[in-house]
Amino acid sequence: MVTRYKEIQQKIQSRYEKLPANQKKVADYILDNFDSIPFLDVQKLAQFTDVSVASVVRFTQSVGFAGFSELRNEISNSLKQQLKKNLVFPLIDKSKLQDDILTSIANVDVKNINDTLTIIDREIFNEVIEQIIKSNRVFTAGLGISYLLAEILAYQLTQVGVDSSVLKHTHTLFLEQLSYLKKDDLLIAFSFPPYSKETVELGKYANQKNISLISITNKPSSPIALFSKHALIVKSENLLFTNSFAAISVLINAIATACVMKNKSRAEKVLKESEKIMIDYDQIII
Repeated sequence: MVTRYKEIQQKIQSRYEKLPANQKKVADYILDNFDSIPFLDVQKLAQFTDVSVASVVRFTQSVGFAGFSELRNEISNSLKQQLKKNLVFPLIDKSKLQDDILTSIANVDVKNINDTLTIIDREIFNEVIEQIIKSNRVFTAGLGISYLLAEILAYQLTQVGVDSSVLKHTHTLFLEQLSYLKKDDLLIAFSFPPYSKETVELGKYANQKNISLISITNKPSSPIALFSKHALIVKSENLLFTNSFAAISVLINAIATACVMKNKSRAEKVLKESEKIMIDYDQIII
């Protein structure tokens, strides 16, 4: 049976912390450049990761493969399956407007969305939605711009009937607030470069407390992904030294929409209650 992307990823991540430093370099490269591995031989991979060929071979054996050829074949087959399943948006033709910054940015964002559609395993996405629906409460977290993303997701989930709130970063630290979470709660953390140490520590502590953690991050080898039950990988490449949030916005909208589809009655109930509040509020003002 062909090993799928998430299974290869899980094999590598489950053994990651026990790998020596040179083998971690190989693991990072493979996780970050998954779609280029079928086109590399063991010598090239060793060259790109600045390790010996023997280290590459030992790495593949450490994560459960007979050698690099077997790992490369599994990745190649996995990518073929993904390409068959996923639809992508056509790239904008930039040959006509080479100096148009709007077109250039749009092309980068379209590529981010396409890459994200290819990377995210639909089974993992569906498992995340099921966990959100079944959880008692959902908490979101992030620092900097990731805090705004966490706030948007919490708002979207609240609007569709999911008891959700964002962890505040004011007079209390994330770790202090985590003490209020129970085992039937769910934590969703956003973590993008430069990775906030406090967010990563939050993920590590949640893992120790057996609180389910879903991370939304830019690569499988990001620091927080190692502590996550599931990591939703979103491409955030940008022309500037910042993250693009086009694909992240698509994912947030997809999560909220999928929650509605899974539990329409709860979403409709919340909508009716919200409309009643607005009507009552209008009457009070009048």
